[in-house]
Amino acid sequence: MSTVKLSVEQGGVAAAGTPPVQPPANPGKDERVGQVSWIKRLFSRPEFASISGAILVFAFFILTAGDSGMFNLDGVVNWAQVAAYLGIIAIGACVLMIAGEFDLSIGSMIGFAGMMIAIPSVYFHWPVWAAILFAFAGSMALGWLNGYLVIKTRLPSFIVTLAFLFILRGLTLALSIMFANRTIVSGIGALAADDWLATTLFHGEVGTSLFAWMAKVGWITALDNGAPLVKGIPKVIVWWGALALVAGFVLARTRIGNWIFAVGGDANAAKNVGVPVKTIKVSLFVFTAFCACLFATLQVFDVGSAAADRGLQKEFEAIIAAVIGGALLTGGYGSVVGACFGALIFGVVQIGITYTNINSDWFRVFLGVMLLIAVLFNNFIRARVTEAR
Repeated sequence: MSTVKLSVEQGGVAAAGTPPVQPPANPGKDERVGQVSWIKRLFSRPEFASISGAILVFAFFILTAGDSGMFNLDGVVNWAQVAAYLGIIAIGACVLMIAGEFDLSIGSMIGFAGMMIAIPSVYFHWPVWAAILFAFAGSMALGWLNGYLVIKTRLPSFIVTLAFLFILRGLTLALSIMFANRTIVSGIGALAADDWLATTLFHGEVGTSLFAWMAKVGWITALDNGAPLVKGIPKVIVWWGALALVAGFVLARTRIGNWIFAVGGDANAAKNVGVPVKTIKVSLFVFTAFCACLFATLQVFDVGSAAADRGLQKEFEAIIAAVIGGALLTGGYGSVVGACFGALIFGVVQIGITYTNINSDWFRVFLGVMLLIAVLFNNFIRARVTEAR
């Protein structure tokens, strides 16, 4: 009976008389995995277009209005505040669009939520904090109803929320005329000055003592009485930053974020692998309504009144900001960071035009051009990414 001799050489095991197995020259490299250049990776990012657009916009206004005070501290706060208001609702619109849905009632919700704060406080003498909680609860309930109707009826969200756009705008107008006999309900500002919730979270500025100290030492501009020209960071900017951080983290780093992308990419496929599609979509409609109510609450206490025409056309501006930020109208693709940069472009252009000799009527033309360019660019990038896969 013959025996088979085995030899062990350089980690390989082979039968006698056969050459030993050589290990791969570069075990860390897999030839089946293609290498993508950093330029292609950069272009495939959804926020690339909005960041590039923001750089171009800043460069334009630095050249045309650099010495006009636009980039002084008070000027920066002005356009940052405009961007923050839009950024809050753009985040909600962006996340919902990634899931493949629209909410055209955002603007009307802003006006209606403002009335839900002002009317109970001024005419029913509710505590302001109770009116704020009532407004958030009512707005989020309406957001849930939007989502429920979309899921239950299987109608396009465009149709359902368009109906609520008219319903809420009509209710806002009717209620303001019924109680105030005009379209503006004023007096909420004085009531909010003594309310703990309004003054803590929604009214005033953050860092007032720091700004007062910087004015005292001459780091920032001070008035004749020594008070700083800019009292602090408006709370709407703080809310915008906090909301962007939370939404961006959830979207990019959590299972819920993966579910949102999956629902927008292919809802049926996502459902088949166990993703709670209905729950995700309804929750995002609720979140969008929360963003609209947050916008309204901050605006009411900033202006000191509620008005029936507040939030007019804001739903379109929010969608445009999200699209400029990289979100696709077909869902499954987008970025919270991109939406924030889209809102920043809005704020800089809207305020920057006043610092130049450009007629402000051109602002809407600019928005339309930016929307068209963003849609074409995003479709091009999406096609390239799909081909690469």
